[in-house]
Amino acid sequence: MKRRQTRLALAVGLILGVWFFPGNVIGLKNRGDFDFNRGKLVAHIMRQQLPRHHFSHKEIDDKLSRTAFDLLLKKIDSQKRFLLESDVDRLSAYADRIDDEVNLGEIELPSVAAEVMAARLPKVQEMVKSIMAEPFDFSLDEYLETEPKNLGFCKTDTELRDRWRRVLKYQTIIRYLNVEEDQKSEKKEPKKENEPPLTETEMQAKAREKVLKNFDELFSRMAKEGERDYYDRYFDALANAFDPHTTYMPPASKEDFDISMRGSLEGIGALLREEDGYIKVVRVIPGSAAARQGELQAEDIILEVAQADGEPVEITDMKLRDAVGLIRGEKGSEVRLTIRKPDGTRKVIPIVRDVVQLEATFVKGTVLDPVEGSNLKFGYVKIPGFYRDFEKTRNGGEGRNSTDDVRAELERLNAAGIDALILDLRNNGGGALTDAVSIAGLFIESGPVVQVKSSNDGMKVLKDTDEDISYRGPLVLLVNKFSASASEILAGALQDYGRAVIVGSDHTHGKGTVQTLFDLDRSLSFRNMEQYKPLGAMKITIQKFYRVSGASTQFRGVVPDIVLPDRFQYVKSGEQYLENSLPWDTVEATEYDKWSPEGLPLESLKTRSEGRVAAEKDFKDIAEDAERSRKRSETTLQSIQLEKVRKEREEARTDREGGHGGGMEDAHSDESDADLDDEAQEEKFREKLKEDVYIRESTAILRDLIVETKVVSSGGLRPGQKM
Repeated sequence: MKRRQTRLALAVGLILGVWFFPGNVIGLKNRGDFDFNRGKLVAHIMRQQLPRHHFSHKEIDDKLSRTAFDLLLKKIDSQKRFLLESDVDRLSAYADRIDDEVNLGEIELPSVAAEVMAARLPKVQEMVKSIMAEPFDFSLDEYLETEPKNLGFCKTDTELRDRWRRVLKYQTIIRYLNVEEDQKSEKKEPKKENEPPLTETEMQAKAREKVLKNFDELFSRMAKEGERDYYDRYFDALANAFDPHTTYMPPASKEDFDISMRGSLEGIGALLREEDGYIKVVRVIPGSAAARQGELQAEDIILEVAQADGEPVEITDMKLRDAVGLIRGEKGSEVRLTIRKPDGTRKVIPIVRDVVQLEATFVKGTVLDPVEGSNLKFGYVKIPGFYRDFEKTRNGGEGRNSTDDVRAELERLNAAGIDALILDLRNNGGGALTDAVSIAGLFIESGPVVQVKSSNDGMKVLKDTDEDISYRGPLVLLVNKFSASASEILAGALQDYGRAVIVGSDHTHGKGTVQTLFDLDRSLSFRNMEQYKPLGAMKITIQKFYRVSGASTQFRGVVPDIVLPDRFQYVKSGEQYLENSLPWDTVEATEYDKWSPEGLPLESLKTRSEGRVAAEKDFKDIAEDAERSRKRSETTLQSIQLEKVRKEREEARTDREGGHGGGMEDAHSDESDADLDDEAQEEKFREKLKEDVYIRESTAILRDLIVETKVVSSGGLRPGQKM
């Protein structure tokens, strides 16, 4: 009944041209509280727009409220190092009331959360200071639980103190080992004359000093947060409860988003996200400084950031904006990232900041070196992303785009007389949907490529209308877990048509949704509200992709026809592992003609591939690496005994130095390529591809396909014809 009255009051208010909440008028500042009234504005807009425009049309009800509360709790204390059970109990009184708060415009939870954390912070700060005042006993056989999901909130201050003691002890051991290595390093500058080496006691004291300084900086940042920050987290949690790609961006984050879309920032070139208090790498941008350095990968967690030889800053529990501020920097400067790999191992990665080298982001192709024992000629085309210069196109120009570049490469390879082709979409995070559709059209006569369903249930079928085919021969398409969005549309279409053999990891990323940006300021059309601008923006999921066969690419992604061993196969990466992700579902298939009535001999190809993989040493090594990594990743208890940590560190270093490839990664450019002419660059590119075991297996699959179907491209065959 209360909600019905609320809706009636809002409807009457809007008809009269005045914005009312029950008993309140926003513009009157009835509480005299700026953040409170600004929060009422944001809440009202989100309540109006989210259920209406989000693809799922979820209601803001008790169920969504509880989901949003759990997400908010993680945003407030993801590592469970501040709140006690009693604090959580106090906040939990609001767990099923967020919907009522938003509907009524009476937002209390952010203020209560800010109050609770303001009370806890100085207590924890004093606790940490007290712990760090005394040396640790590095010989004790103790462990630290590194997975917050395996921890509950502490019941007492005593329990919380012990949790912090273990965290601080481990951090101190890491710093101690760093100091020890620096002292032993031959590269280190000679000490001043007569300066003796540090004793173990002095090294531990130095390590404790560094750790304490790091956490003091964390506490200082947290102390500067006000109610506005908690309101921002509250609204982001509400948005995330709809799906992980629906977010609230406060004004500062909106500004960062606009800058990143213009591509004007210099830095390492990695897309990051905040997840459970950690800063996680989503994607490394092709041609970026991080891509050229080669060690940073998707799913890595960045634990610390240091400027060149400066002291590392812990960024766990840091806001994404602040973390990015530390990572960004001027071209030519060095940043050192301490990262934790998905298997739990730690590593320091030095990256010299730079702008993205555009050439490395563009389509690249070559004729592979001849395969021993075969006279077949194999072509290779890498598509790092689906790019298109929309700005030039809008202004009547001819901007560069991935479709034209792929077409040009195919023409070049056809002229070279290739018999079969590998199309590489590994690590392709998507891009322009237009190009995914038109590139699919380069391999089929014409027809539908993808179905797009909108939040209003409207269905649009995007088709290739050009009957010209740029390449007709046998085709393998390579994917991995980081092939997402538009690349999944291309892979799914060519799989449904039976046009290509899809080869790669056990699934692609599963990003089958479309988001739009909604500027909250545009909703302010009433007097006395300008003072609350800027309100920020929402990114809302409004559409979902479906393959021509009717299956969604969302959640499950594309499952390859032939799955190869992958060193990262144990990594839980993809939409299916994100909280509140939209589910996989199906719609009615659209009408399309298969490339060949007989279809591809997939079972035979799979059987032969399995036989080769079982006998291939590189794949055996990859499988062994994957199993070791899986076991490490499942061990969340970290020893905090000095000798054990030292041993783990040495073992991880040995594994890295003697490790094998096999992360379904692809060849990338490095800084030295820029000084080479085109012919030399292509030769270097071919040499890198020769080392890629997945390329080797793809050529073997193509050989089998040619034997099975007796089809090669040089004859210019029509679909379905045989030689």
